[in-house]
Amino acid sequence: MIGKRAELEVVVLRDADVIAAGLRDALAEASPEQRPGLELAAALVERAAAVPDTALRARWVHERLAAAGYEGPPDSVRAVKILREAAPGLSLLSAVQLSKDAAAHRP
Repeated sequence: MIGKRAELEVVVLRDADVIAAGLRDALAEASPEQRPGLELAAALVERAAAVPDTALRARWVHERLAAAGYEGPPDSVRAVKILREAAPGLSLLSAVQLSKDAAAHRP
C-alpha cells in the first residue's frame, strides 16, 4: 500500500462465555457442598464478562505504564511513547486513542 500505513488494531479477547458454560455444566452435576463455591465462581465470571472493552484496554494501558515505572497521566506524550515502546507496531494513532481511554478509566 503506497502512502498508507497499516494500523495495529487492539482486540480484546474474552473467554468468559466458555468459562461460564463450564461452570454451568459443573453446577448441574455439583453436590450440595460444591454448589456455593461454584455459584460464587459463576457470579465472578459474569461480573468479569460485563466489563466493557474500553475498560479492559484501559487496564492494559495502565499495566504497561506501571511496568515501565511511569506514574504520570496516562494521556501524556510520555505515556504514548512508553506504550509504543511496550507494543512495537502500535501506531501513534492507536497509542493516542488507548491513552485517552486509559485517562477516562482510571484504576
